[in-house]
Amino acid sequence: MPRFEPFRALRYAPGTDLDAVVAPPYDVLSATDVDELAARDDHNIVHVDVPRGDDRYRRAGDRVRTWIAEGVLVADDEPTFTLYRMRFTDAAGTRRDLVGVVGGLEVVGVGAGGVLPHERTTPKASTDRLDLTRATGANLSPIWGLSLSTGLTALLDEPGEPVGAVSVDGVEHVVERVTDRQRIEAIREHVGRDDVLIADGHHRYGISRTYRDEVRASSGRDDTPAEATLAFVGELVAEQLSIEAIHRLYSGLDASELSDALATSFELSPAPPPSPAVLAEMVVRDALVLVGPDAAQWLTPRRGAFDGVRSIDGAWLEHALRQTTAEVTYQHGVTEVVEAVTSGAAAAAVLIRPVSIEEIERTAREGLLMPPKSTFFTPKLRTGLVERDLTTG
Repeated sequence: MPRFEPFRALRYAPGTDLDAVVAPPYDVLSATDVDELAARDDHNIVHVDVPRGDDRYRRAGDRVRTWIAEGVLVADDEPTFTLYRMRFTDAAGTRRDLVGVVGGLEVVGVGAGGVLPHERTTPKASTDRLDLTRATGANLSPIWGLSLSTGLTALLDEPGEPVGAVSVDGVEHVVERVTDRQRIEAIREHVGRDDVLIADGHHRYGISRTYRDEVRASSGRDDTPAEATLAFVGELVAEQLSIEAIHRLYSGLDASELSDALATSFELSPAPPPSPAVLAEMVVRDALVLVGPDAAQWLTPRRGAFDGVRSIDGAWLEHALRQTTAEVTYQHGVTEVVEAVTSGAAAAAVLIRPVSIEEIERTAREGLLMPPKSTFFTPKLRTGLVERDLTTG
């Protein structure tokens, strides 16, 4: 089972306007988003987390060290855990109060167990996150882990010491420090009872493994802060989590060819234009939706077409199109999907349904992997509320 440890968290100094300095995760930011956030404050975390220009990694590292020296970022006096709460209403209108704990999650080898991927990852050639970690000596963005140990939510229910809060787009983000030794030990022990499933941040976790191996090779030690990575860990329970789908955009064949290929596995019938109401009806109908440049169609699985295939929409589509030249990319958001098809950026698209909590746990317990981009956990954690120094622990 994985080690989960407290650490001396780096935080913006008390009194900082957090709305001016925190940001969404780097991988959901557009260039325009980064411009806007950078203009808010000279100390906004994007100046470090999304550095730009020549020699950007060295400058990001220099900036972190300057912020620490000047007291912009302040380390806790002792190792702590951080409770991170998000209060929001999800897309279906359900009010949710999600809580997890931020700590240092053990970095394990591929296939070692304890920390499990839940989906295959798409290849990324960029070494951006590795170069940034080397230069800053810090974990800036937490991965999102799901503990399979029941009862974690109840253990985190009691408030800690308030250290910051910010409301963004209808989501209240609240962080609280845990300093009580007995409570820290209880949290550490509880998370370490069972596997932790990576919900978001597979690439960041992989980079942490590479960085750990580099530190081991250069130092000859296996007891440095690089043995763990910054992680938010919550419980895998339905009432806590809001999971949305990441839809499929197709190219490499035209819309008619895609429709013909899908017709071998699905019955096609006219569907309304894509909308949130259509997404809800997909669940009732047990159907997907093919979005073409001129019209949409229901995709209802043919009897027996997916015998032996996991009941996951992404797996169904991989199976149905396995012998075609279809090339797939991924897009969250119905409006963005329709725009990609109507603009010609994609020949066609398929709207899929969110994966259930039951299927996520089943996949984890059986040691299997879902197709890439099967789940989109919302809301996203904010970067900058908690950071982890890899040079001091």
